[in-house]
Amino acid sequence: MPTVAHVEKHFTGTALVRDVVIGMSDGLTVPFALAAGISGAVSSSHIVVVAGLAEIVAGSIAMGLGGYLAARSDAEHYESERKREEFEIVKLVDAEVKETTDIFQSYGLTVEETRPVVASLQKRPASWVDFMMRFELGLERPDPKRALTSAATIAGAYVAGGFIPLSPYMLFHTAAQAFWYSVLVTLVALAAFGYIKGRFTGAKPLRSGLQTVVIGGLTAGAAFLIAKAIS
Repeated sequence: MPTVAHVEKHFTGTALVRDVVIGMSDGLTVPFALAAGISGAVSSSHIVVVAGLAEIVAGSIAMGLGGYLAARSDAEHYESERKREEFEIVKLVDAEVKETTDIFQSYGLTVEETRPVVASLQKRPASWVDFMMRFELGLERPDPKRALTSAATIAGAYVAGGFIPLSPYMLFHTAAQAFWYSVLVTLVALAAFGYIKGRFTGAKPLRSGLQTVVIGGLTAGAAFLIAKAIS
């Protein structure tokens, strides 16, 4: 009797989605808040556009650099911990054997059941280190290209998000008129972004969309009112 192959579908782009979320969320909210704040103090949309573009450039560079340094830090931390594990399985064998046994026992295996498995790992030092890195420390080997990819993704997402609230100011001469169009398109973008983010991250899409809209709206509203009060 023919059988249908069981295919498990799991989302594996967690790091990419995280970078897009970081870049896009800040790209939508920070330039939006800046444009709203300046709109409360000036009448010319040209000033808002210039300030907004400067912020997008500076913000994307800063965010991209932050992503690069964070990824590099993760890689350096992994290599440091791996070297320590390599030292321990040679110099502290008994302690490492006990730690490995404890890991298997935490999954319900007995000491007798774990003994041959641990002995097999001892004959494969590289695999033993891989096992301890994953199950003792919870660390996965980072992609060597991760730092540059993360930086480019975050920066690109920031730029893409930043142009959404700024685009109405490029089309209208007065900041007051462009402001309301900016509010409209940005809130729609925030809702769509939050919904999609929820679908990818496993959160409730509608709730995620609403939270994103509320946070972005409060940020921009606070900036606008402060600038209005000062001016």
